[in-house]
Formats: sequence, C-alpha cells, structure tokens
Amino acid sequence: MTKDIGSPVLESLGPVIRGSRFVRTDVKKIAEHAGWMAYEELPFPDFVLPFGVGGNRDEAIDFVMVAGLINFAFTDFRSRKKFEVEYGGKRWSDSEAMFACLKRAADEGVAVLEGEWLARATAGELARIFRGNIEMPMLPERAEIFREAGAVLNARYGGRFHNFFKEGSRRLYDNGGGMVERLIAEFPRFNDVSTFDGREIKFYKLAQLAIWVLHASLRYSGGFAVEDLSKMAAFADYIVPAALRVMGILRYAPGLEKAIQSGKLLARDSREEIEIRAHTLHATALLREEVNKLRPRDRQVIIPQIDARLWTHYHATHWPHHLTRTIMY
Repeated sequence: MTKDIGSPVLESLGPVIRGSRFVRTDVKKIAEHAGWMAYEELPFPDFVLPFGVGGNRDEAIDFVMVAGLINFAFTDFRSRKKFEVEYGGKRWSDSEAMFACLKRAADEGVAVLEGEWLARATAGELARIFRGNIEMPMLPERAEIFREAGAVLNARYGGRFHNFFKEGSRRLYDNGGGMVERLIAEFPRFNDVSTFDGREIKFYKLAQLAIWVLHASLRYSGGFAVEDLSKMAAFADYIVPAALRVMGILRYAPGLEKAIQSGKLLARDSREEIEIRAHTLHATALLREEVNKLRPRDRQVIIPQIDARLWTHYHATHWPHHLTRTIMY
C-alpha cells in the first residue's frame, strides 16, 4: 500500500487493492519507469485555460468551476471518436475542447458563468454551445447538472462560484470544512464515490481536479492558495489508466482487456470499473514515492504532477481506453 499522506481518497482504496480480481499494479514496472521519470522536470502544468480570462481572478474561478461541473465523457460511446473543436486558430481535443467551447460561448455573449443562466440551461442550448466534430455525449445530463448547480449558486452565492471560495478553509480537508468536503456537500455532482464489497471507495475526481486547475492556473496571478496540496490524489479518469496500461504498470485480466479493446461499455460501479480507477490512484501514488526517492529534497513532487505528466502525453493517444457512461469522469 501507499504511504499515508493524509488523503481520504487513498486511505479508502485498501479493500479494492487487496480484493482485486481484474486489475493489478506491477510494482516492478513502477520502479522501472520512476528510473527515467525522476529526471524529468515534472513542473506544475501551465494550463492554457481559461483562454485569457486568468487576468481576472474571480472570472477565472467562475470559468474553471463551471467547466468542472461538466468535465466528463468526451468520447462518443458508439463510434469512440473524441470530441474536438477549432478555436483560436487551433484544434482542441477532449476536455480542452470543452473549455474552448465555453470560452467561445462567452465571446458570443452567452452568460455561461452566471447562476441564472446555468439554472435554465437546456440540452438544446448546450448542443449549440458545444458544436464540434461530433455531438458532445450526454448533453441532457450536463444540462441537468448545470441547472442543479445554478440553483445552489443563486440561493447561496450570488450566482457565482468565486463567492463559494470566499468562505471556509483554504485546505482540501478540514474536519468537514475543507474545499473538497464543501464541494461534495453542497454540490452533489462532486460526490464521486463507489461501493466495493460493502465499503465506500472515494475518488473525488472532479472536485480535486477543479481545485488543482485553479491552483496551477492562478499561482502567478492573484493566487489560489491550497494549504494541504500534498494530500491531493490523482484524478481517476479514462486517460491516466490508459497511460499506465501502455506503460505496463497496470495489468488487466484477459476478459477485461478484450472488453476495452473492443469498445464494450463497463458499467458504472462494476468491479472492473472500480478496480481500474482504484489502481490508477494507487499506482500514481506509488510512482510518486519512487520518483521522489531519486530526486533531491528541493525537487520533490506531489501526485498531481505525476498525473499531469501522464495526461498531457497520452490524452490524444489512439490506445483504447475503457468507457463507462458516467457523469463523474
């Protein structure tokens, strides 16, 4: 198991790692890849997002959080084509394409950051906003998420996400008052958990990712302090497990491998899906430990830096990743 870094996410994974039937983590491969990864820079990512609004801290927070609400499912479940869009003279893919579409909509005068607009969002309007190479998957689910979040923002935070962050702790976890904990409590769409053999497994992908993007994006302009950033786990999605699979760090049972390669959907909360996500978090935590053993004290890294290295190099890979119809990633 991984070292205790105070992450409720990692602490919850034990039952899955011990009881896995379909996925395993190859520890020898982790040491092998740490042997070269430790000597890369592994910087905090310089997010190209949110496309020029970063000069206004409050607007940047609103933009990242609205995008974070719907940061899931960018591959068509039938054709396996990824959502792409042209914007600003460049072709964007996956979640970056979603950010580009939101910025394009804002450029066109759509009040996408306002709770009043979110609370009235429809699938038809989202189809127009997210026009790209394919129809963005799960538009009705995205519209419902916007409406629910908009209602909360209007009732408690003057219709804007930046007001949410003016209150409370600057920690991820703080006896229920941390930023991740508050997001989960007030916006149920962020409560990303599964049940495995009667035990609750915590993933918190989108809540963690939104805070990571804010911290990394604003660290040079206005700042977005997170006092316990080292407690952040990786972001259990489609791309990072595919990267780990290509690297040989994750190993799948033959039947699961065949299902993924053939494009078969894995059911949300199935053992296979939970095991993939849990081992993704487990493996990235172990990889961070091995990388840090080889780095000097002043160049130690945190888990999201490992995640960023894998995601940026593999998010456009042609290697098939697993597919699950879910709003959580």
